[in-house]
Amino acid sequence: MSTTMAMVGLFWIAEGDVYVGAKPSGHAPGVRLTPEAVVGLGDGQSRLHLWEEIRDLTVSGVPLRTLMRQVGAVKDLALGTVLELAMAGGSGLGGEAPPLMTVGVETADGVHELMTYVAAARGYSETEADLSRSLLARLTEGEATLETTLATMARWGRAWEGGTPRRAEREELLREWLGG
Repeated sequence: MSTTMAMVGLFWIAEGDVYVGAKPSGHAPGVRLTPEAVVGLGDGQSRLHLWEEIRDLTVSGVPLRTLMRQVGAVKDLALGTVLELAMAGGSGLGGEAPPLMTVGVETADGVHELMTYVAAARGYSETEADLSRSLLARLTEGEATLETTLATMARWGRAWEGGTPRRAEREELLREWLGG
């Protein structure tokens, strides 16, 4: 049985599960959004933040897709390929972990930082990052908004049958989930 998953903005949606950033594996850090709570996953950050206690959600360290980032990625790929070919047995450069983003969960007792891996290899478009941040803020507006929005995202994830949609589709989905 294969798992259907897709990246939409800063969100990774696998079946009916919604994550900020990449879906974690093993002990890797990650952040899952459930109808009950924001859940920190992975070593050192296994923590549950109930929605009724959350005042605000923010994300920092989001790599934005720029022309220079794309040129750099192509250069790094070419350099890595040359090094791999030149060194018998390889250089091990391909095993680097993706960059991390920080999800700030603000409650009455302060801001709690949860780490998650970036899911977009070349970064996120500025529009997708902005829409995603607005959607995260919207989730803290109240129980009805939260339940409706997360349920809509999860329902889309269960129904979606092909990898990550194209950029225009992703932006449209984020706008739809924002209610506009």
